[in-house]
Amino acid sequence: MKGSAKYRRRPIRETIEELVDGFGKRYSTELGITLEGSKTDEVFKWFLASILFGARISEKTASKTYLKFIENNLKTPESVLRAGWDRLVEVLDSGGYARYDFKTATKLLEVMHNLKNMYGGDLNLLHGEATGPRDLELKIKELGKGIGDVTVSIFLRELRGIWDKADPQPQDLAMEAARRLGFTKGKVTEESDRIEVLEELKTLWSRNRVEGRGFIDFETALVRYGKDVLKKRKSSKSSSRG
Repeated sequence: MKGSAKYRRRPIRETIEELVDGFGKRYSTELGITLEGSKTDEVFKWFLASILFGARISEKTASKTYLKFIENNLKTPESVLRAGWDRLVEVLDSGGYARYDFKTATKLLEVMHNLKNMYGGDLNLLHGEATGPRDLELKIKELGKGIGDVTVSIFLRELRGIWDKADPQPQDLAMEAARRLGFTKGKVTEESDRIEVLEELKTLWSRNRVEGRGFIDFETALVRYGKDVLKKRKSSKSSSRG
């Protein structure tokens, strides 16, 4: 898929199918995490990965660092807490996360401590206590001041349809990709706009489903398209001006 202008001229169903086939692989699947069934350990592993993906760092580095946590058997809140700050910094560094190692180690310890104290280390309990989608997002953010909108959106996007209260607003990259591809119109300036875009995308998907795939795959494809195509295009334009 080379250019958004080219694909706006094609049938929407065809564009969506190619988009999902080319960019729709879920991040959790790539990392070997199985979210279907919402098993506590699997949900936690995806939460840990989402925290790493939430920083301004490459996907490759975030993925590599997550796998270092798994290699070192740091895949529960208890194991992360037992590891302590110095050990966490070592693991983060081994994955190439050096730029954010101190800050992330501190954040992880705070989040794990609160997750243990508030929900017994079980994110499913946090979900169960939430009154709705926005309260769910708030409760996740309350686990630590380093948990922001991006991390929450990454985490809940792949739990949409698995957790009944997981219904995050689309990431900026997904919305920009949707606009460039002609799936939605106008720029987003307020939260109400984000909610409207989400509903537009859900309706679009319901009318143009790809067999064997879900809305999560469509949304993931938009995020990946935004990263892989739109960002590269901006970078190329910047280089040509230099």
